[in-house]
Amino acid sequence: MHIETLRTFCDLIETGSFSKAAALNFVSQSAVSQQVRALERRYDQPLIERGNRRRAVPTEAGKIFYAECRELLERFSTLEERMRDKSAAVSGAVRVATVYSIGLHELPPYVKRFIKAWPQVKVHIEYSRTDKVCEACLNNTIDFGIVALPLRRPNLAVIPFRHDKLVLVCSPEHQLASRRRVSLKKLAGEEFIAFERDIPTRKTIDRIFKQHGVGVNYVMEFDNIETIKRSVEVGIGVSILPETAVTSEVRNRLLVALDFTEGTFTRAIGIIHRKGKVFTAAAREFVHLLTSAHQ
Repeated sequence: MHIETLRTFCDLIETGSFSKAAALNFVSQSAVSQQVRALERRYDQPLIERGNRRRAVPTEAGKIFYAECRELLERFSTLEERMRDKSAAVSGAVRVATVYSIGLHELPPYVKRFIKAWPQVKVHIEYSRTDKVCEACLNNTIDFGIVALPLRRPNLAVIPFRHDKLVLVCSPEHQLASRRRVSLKKLAGEEFIAFERDIPTRKTIDRIFKQHGVGVNYVMEFDNIETIKRSVEVGIGVSILPETAVTSEVRNRLLVALDFTEGTFTRAIGIIHRKGKVFTAAAREFVHLLTSAHQ
């Protein structure tokens, strides 16, 4: 089996197209088909579903084969880097997936610093829900993910990144807007705009309310922080959000952010990746930049 065959198979799964995989590897479509059939004969099971004419879809065996092949290719790429020139500059690409609140409001300064340090590296940032970020890590389609409140999973490793301070946010016209601090008890019965129930930050906020015996009136639930902020701005309700995510709105007096008299509440942010994954030099440098900034 040749490394080129594994690379072609991975390109096929990632693009979903025989023609695109062929173009990426400078071979014909029939050559791609022949390589896939050879792999299927070798392992005596189908790797690509045959019923879908519009897109190449992997079978369950194909998904497993793809994930392991992607890791092998990354290991091979790292080996080539080291063997060719140990002093070579970091290059290539870094693929990162993150949730909107982190990607839009916390990651940009780090990306800017990284690009300044390694201008030859391409940084690809994808925005998605936490479950999709975890799935991308497990499928090996990204180098690593950054999520809030990462759960321990059998095949995922977690690298601590930082902690976000949570604050109460309301419109400038709200009755609480004149305060600097507010007690959680004051939120009893308040109209509250929340993240959807399956989002980790929502679970943390619900837990805080439960611990302090506070019941709020959930009037809206969203899966992204930008819609929550816009709803709070127009006075539909209040919310609890990461302080870093509302800095611009507070500065422009579109929102008011209040601390809690009970103390500081935070959410942990972690860098997640598939266990056993071998980072490229570029990915290693990016993770090092992220983690060293908070040591």
